[in-house]
Amino acid sequence: MRIHTTLFFCFLTTLAVGAQSLGYDLAAPELLGEMPPELDEISGLTLAPDTNRELMAIEDELGKFYRLDIATGGLLWSADFWKDGDYEGIETVGDELWIVKNTGTLYQIRRPGAVDQAVEKYNTALNSDNDVEGLTYDPHNHRLLLACKRDAKDDGNPKTARYIFAFDLNTKMLSEGPVYAIEREAVRKFLAACDPTASHDKLCAFFNEREKYDLAPSAIAIHPITQQLFITSSVGKVLMVLNRDGRIEHLEKLNKQLFPQPEGLAFDPDGTLYISTERKKEQAARIYRLPYLTGK
Repeated sequence: MRIHTTLFFCFLTTLAVGAQSLGYDLAAPELLGEMPPELDEISGLTLAPDTNRELMAIEDELGKFYRLDIATGGLLWSADFWKDGDYEGIETVGDELWIVKNTGTLYQIRRPGAVDQAVEKYNTALNSDNDVEGLTYDPHNHRLLLACKRDAKDDGNPKTARYIFAFDLNTKMLSEGPVYAIEREAVRKFLAACDPTASHDKLCAFFNEREKYDLAPSAIAIHPITQQLFITSSVGKVLMVLNRDGRIEHLEKLNKQLFPQPEGLAFDPDGTLYISTERKKEQAARIYRLPYLTGK
């Protein structure tokens, strides 16, 4: 099986890009709203299945999903779908919801919130050692992408990659191996080619100076216009953007005051980006909106 890995030989022509080139001003997001206590641990975000004017969210303790006003972030209603557990990602596919547990278990929810709601559970070869946190829909391949925080293949050597697996929605089967690999060496080479900035120095300290490879994907989403993969790492407060071949195109250090624990990503069809961040001390969980600055 072909794995899309970051391409080492391209790094010399790959430079960090600014907010205008990326399409978002991450230093000045619009506050959509503060979350109620029920969503202190908000861990996943997506657009609602039947409208682009509402959001769906989950948190990582209860078997519930939540419907939110996309203009204010206000809670509209919630519904149970399974017993309590560590749920980390939620994604709309057509008129259905899919939710992933940290173990890699998937839940398909038909007619979400309706009286006749139906839920089907799919176990995968992943487990809690993989610690799945990101979930998104890849419409070009009709599959879900599952981003793992950890490399479960720990043989005593330092872990040097983070993996993304695919769940085929036609066969309901997980890929035998990862379809993307984010390798530490590729990150280092990308940074080596970037112009030095304050953010660059912080990224170098995070990726180069630590003994461990601490990238820990917490959310993943596919840009509806550019088809790039946007990935956040709550550890290190990093936003990474990959192209469809898995090559790194952008790295940015997020402001930890704005994004103390970024755990959810979602896009409007027009490219508007939503980022959710969990509660941190006295700061409530929040959702931010970032208008798309290019491609209009």
